[in-house]
Amino acid sequence: LVSPDGYAITCNHVIEGADRLEVTLNDNSVYNAKVVGTDPATDVALLKIEAENLPVIPIGDSDKLRVGEWVLAVGNPFGFTSTVTTGIVSAKARSVGHAGYGRQMGVESYIQTDAAVNPGNSGGALVNTRGELIGINTIIKTSTGSYVGYSFAVPETIVRKVVMDLK
Repeated sequence: LVSPDGYAITCNHVIEGADRLEVTLNDNSVYNAKVVGTDPATDVALLKIEAENLPVIPIGDSDKLRVGEWVLAVGNPFGFTSTVTTGIVSAKARSVGHAGYGRQMGVESYIQTDAAVNPGNSGGALVNTRGELIGINTIIKTSTGSYVGYSFAVPETIVRKVVMDLK
């Protein structure tokens, strides 16, 4: 959640083709969500739920992120709710070409990390050690379908621009 009035960010590939969307918060409250907009090129989607005074993740600055810095990947891999893994930033401004879902990805500046990210982490937050959003987990580079060492997040600077455009 990026605003107290119910705007939420996820990945386009997570919601693509869905007929109905629900957002479940950590307190297990469930809300119907509508799609505000999507950007398949960056794999970013903006959703809206009808609620007020929601907790919001603080936004960091991915441009200030440094290689070697510790990060946390948050998500729901394999259905395990609110899982947090840790790793370091392995690279910045990484291009992955066709690694994402069989199509060319529009972002040529991913944050690469060795935090364990698996199916179900997509759309989850990549945060710095201050708990600030610095990216949205989107791709794993794997030959098995599960984590084998590399994961990629869309940097917050790109996400912020896309979200502003979608709003």
